[in-house]
Amino acid sequence: MHRPVLLQESIAALALRADGLYVDGTFGRGGHSRAILERLGPSGRLIALDRDPEAEAAARSLADSRFRFFRAKFSSVGDILRKDNLRADGMLFDLGVSSPQLDDPARGFSFRADGPLDMRMDPSAGPSVADWLATAEQQQITEVIRSHGEERFAKQIAAAIVAARGREPLRRTKQLADLVGQAVRTREPGQDPATRTFQALRIHVNRELEEVSLMLPQALERLAPGGRLAVIGFHSLEDRLVKRFLQGAARQGLHDEVPRRLPLRASEMPQPSVKLIGRAVRASAEETRANPRARSATLRVAERTAAPYEPKNIRIEPDARWRN
Repeated sequence: MHRPVLLQESIAALALRADGLYVDGTFGRGGHSRAILERLGPSGRLIALDRDPEAEAAARSLADSRFRFFRAKFSSVGDILRKDNLRADGMLFDLGVSSPQLDDPARGFSFRADGPLDMRMDPSAGPSVADWLATAEQQQITEVIRSHGEERFAKQIAAAIVAARGREPLRRTKQLADLVGQAVRTREPGQDPATRTFQALRIHVNRELEEVSLMLPQALERLAPGGRLAVIGFHSLEDRLVKRFLQGAARQGLHDEVPRRLPLRASEMPQPSVKLIGRAVRASAEETRANPRARSATLRVAERTAAPYEPKNIRIEPDARWRN
């Protein structure tokens, strides 16, 4: 059973109104969506997105006239809302992989159980990890594992992969996990040697960082004034991307449009398009004990102001290496 991470904290961060329109951009198995619906009144509405076909199947069991599901990447949120000229009163994005995805060996996300080396969040779209590893150049593999997994033994792992695929195709998670275990000389206590490599390859085949970079400006554009954006990240790469984007949006206009030393009252200063709400929130010790996967979760929250939003002024383009 999937336990939504930071459930109470993220729902509180949205500052829900009973008659509001909200977006759950990562439906998963519907934990956050159900909590939002419980707090909405008869005129409230919830739109949910997910690209996983199993999430779509789970959404069918949520029989509620206030709820609408779209089988789509969360980078489609702007198009979906723009089609009906909608602005949301709050959006929640719980990034990363859900527990059911990790726990199902057939999806190939986990190194703990043998299964096909897939890792696609949408198994019908794009190459699997096995397909990509079969043809990628050694330098590409090194770069992906180093940049997306922050793995210091990326070069050795990539060399081992290329050597192994010359003997037989890499098609199973156990094959890859064993290979990485032999290539990684040391690892932090309690961490499997394959952790960083599996994370890196999953991020790459699903274009996760690019998806986040595409979603963030769309989310701000389609938020109503006073609407909240809440994003839960699970590793430093995506959290850093969210943090820098929100900080940039919160400073937008304050420095670019006002000459230095120009005497202006506070009321005359350009207003940013968002304001940051509180500090980053992390899972409590109690939640981490009950759900160890919550230990790396970080929640960041921002609120849309009435000021115009100019996405072109905020740099969030992914590093070119992410497109390998």
